[in-house]
Amino acid sequence: MSSADSAVELGYAPAGDADLPSFRWTVCALLFMATTINYMDRQVLGLLAPTLQHEIGWSELQYGHIVIAFQSAYAIGLLACGRLIDRWGTRRGYAFAIVVWSLAAAAHALARTVAGFSIARFALGIGESGNFPAAIKTVAEWFPKRERALATGLFNCGSNIGAIIAPLIVPPIAYYWGWQGTFVVLGAAGLVWVFFWLALYRRPEQSPFVTASQLASLRADEVAVAPDAGRITWIHLVAHKQTWAYCLQGICASPIGWFYLFWLPKFFHERYGLTLSKSSGLLAVTYSMSLLGGVGGGLLPAWLLRRGSSLNFSRKFTLLLCVLMSLPMTQVDKINNVWFATILIGLAQASLQAWAANAYTMVSDLFPRRAVASLVGLGSALASAAAILLAEVVGKVLEKTGSYGIPFLIAGLSLAVAWSCIHLLAPRWEAAEL
Repeated sequence: MSSADSAVELGYAPAGDADLPSFRWTVCALLFMATTINYMDRQVLGLLAPTLQHEIGWSELQYGHIVIAFQSAYAIGLLACGRLIDRWGTRRGYAFAIVVWSLAAAAHALARTVAGFSIARFALGIGESGNFPAAIKTVAEWFPKRERALATGLFNCGSNIGAIIAPLIVPPIAYYWGWQGTFVVLGAAGLVWVFFWLALYRRPEQSPFVTASQLASLRADEVAVAPDAGRITWIHLVAHKQTWAYCLQGICASPIGWFYLFWLPKFFHERYGLTLSKSSGLLAVTYSMSLLGGVGGGLLPAWLLRRGSSLNFSRKFTLLLCVLMSLPMTQVDKINNVWFATILIGLAQASLQAWAANAYTMVSDLFPRRAVASLVGLGSALASAAAILLAEVVGKVLEKTGSYGIPFLIAGLSLAVAWSCIHLLAPRWEAAEL
């Protein structure tokens, strides 16, 4: 069988985009905005930390406990939110998650103690954990399989845009309205988003923006689900190798993103003597490269599929390129030129973003839509637990050695291990039979 025949058999023979609902890109824009708000809300505390540390008087250890409160809640919430969204549907489930995290973000303004901030961060983590399970499930509902990596890469760019925008808007807001007003303003942004989401969003089968012929084209590459198909349980999911392929790659890859978020500013300061104001431009370069990686990581497999490549080759070839892009990260600690180091870091972050676009799409490739949010929640919860462990390891290594050599070695090799897990457990990229 030729690669083109394989693509047709899998439902990837390209139909004309005119046959698909154009409203799907409006949905993608809503997901992008939600992800942007998500990352802005989680970054505000770090940006205001010097001010709050002066006013509240917490120690570095107490600040660490506040950070862990968010990460722990995020990991716990992912398990519950994934199941909840699969049960409630994306319209209600996504709206509920953002209302919770927006109110929690605004509630930081009421905190005056370490315990108060920890409670607010815990609630924020619970709410924010619903973003990716809901967004990935929404992509599975609104995009054909050949476009899902692109749509995921586009909305996931919101994480980079949020990381770039937050340092620009938080200082002036804090100057005019104080740190309390900053939390309230950004919390209100999420509630505005919910208004537009509820007004515009319906599943394609219920949307007034989708014709019958467009719906047929959208669902042409999916296997029909029997009307009496039961609800998928955790036991159903964990019995399949594809589940562990997704979860193990996430355990390897996802914690590296948290590592970059929390440790890169400190690296630029300790390795090159740069203050946050001087390193902000370098960080913006790395996040901009990461943004391009997310888009490129979605475009490449779509292009390969259109040229007749199999789904297995298209996904794994793209992921293998991500591995090669991340390997130079192992040598960054030895580089004396700050701009050369910045480019290599940006390349590694771009590879991680491109990886995420395809790894998240892996769920809807290998599992039915009714299980997508649950599996994303399970995998992300395990990855978040691994991120907490990695943060502990990095902290102890830096305290003992003062060198970023070992953390950067882990970051550079993580995708190679993740790719191996995928290839061993899902060698043919075949859908799980649930």
